[in-house]
Amino acid sequence: MKKKTYLGIDLGGTKLLVGEVDETGRILHSKCYPSDFLNQQQARQLIFDSLDDYLSHETNAQDELVAMGVGLVGRVDVKRGVWEQIDPSRTFPIPLANELTERYGIPCYIDNDVKSAARAEMEWGMGRVTRNLVYINVGTGIAACTVVDGHPLRGGHFNAGEVGHTTVDLAVGTQCVCGRRNCVETLAAGVGFDMCARLLYDRYETHLTLPADGSRISVNEVYRLAREHSDALCCVLVENAAQVLSQLVMNMVRMSDPEAVVLGGSIVADGYMLERMQPHLQAETLRFVTHGVTLTKLDAQHIGLLGAAVVAMNKEI
Repeated sequence: MKKKTYLGIDLGGTKLLVGEVDETGRILHSKCYPSDFLNQQQARQLIFDSLDDYLSHETNAQDELVAMGVGLVGRVDVKRGVWEQIDPSRTFPIPLANELTERYGIPCYIDNDVKSAARAEMEWGMGRVTRNLVYINVGTGIAACTVVDGHPLRGGHFNAGEVGHTTVDLAVGTQCVCGRRNCVETLAAGVGFDMCARLLYDRYETHLTLPADGSRISVNEVYRLAREHSDALCCVLVENAAQVLSQLVMNMVRMSDPEAVVLGGSIVADGYMLERMQPHLQAETLRFVTHGVTLTKLDAQHIGLLGAAVVAMNKEI
């Protein structure tokens, strides 16, 4: 008897990950494709090209591929299967679910990438313990999914969860693409670490090197210098990020009364940032967060792929 599998497609800013996942959340096989898309049309072609390759060379004929799911940056109309936009400057609605279904003959469903990751958390992670949680992804950018009584908040325009564009009580002077200053994303995301490093570079002694080619600094290098050498600039960058992420967590706790806050994404994956956040997390605010502020127990590198597989399962959360 063939094993039922689900194809997940996780589209990120630097890579596209395609893989097969079984009903228990085990990744059977995956392949990574480079991603340097600038708009939705280019991203759509990248998805087509990558799936053409994967389905031609990587699938296991002994398995039964039931459906595919895609996690996408930006606003996604889940019910209509339309990818509405990446951001206001890149808006080109695409009926991607129908296009993929027709092209490959496999039912396809789509969702926002962070909400997809939250689906994985609900299916195989903290969702097995509580149906009220906040999942916050801290990576290149920052976004969240709030789940109340098992249902994710999506909003009237599929834009709920863009918490990276909330301001905090730390005035560094960063200018966000959304038009506001001192947004969480400009202080604690990958883009924020780079922005703040350049803004504060001449104010502190440091061994950190700013890339000359326009690429972003390595947050892992910032962490290493802060931990091993007490590098002045890097210590400030880490402390600022820890403060604002803690404020974000507590603000979301006050707003939605979750029983757990789960952190995911590359910026928090190794646990160092959560350790630095602990002194700023106030017990009074978190008294009802009975399962604490924790890192996801799922594979941080593949939670987006796992989430896309849950999207493929077409389960409501």
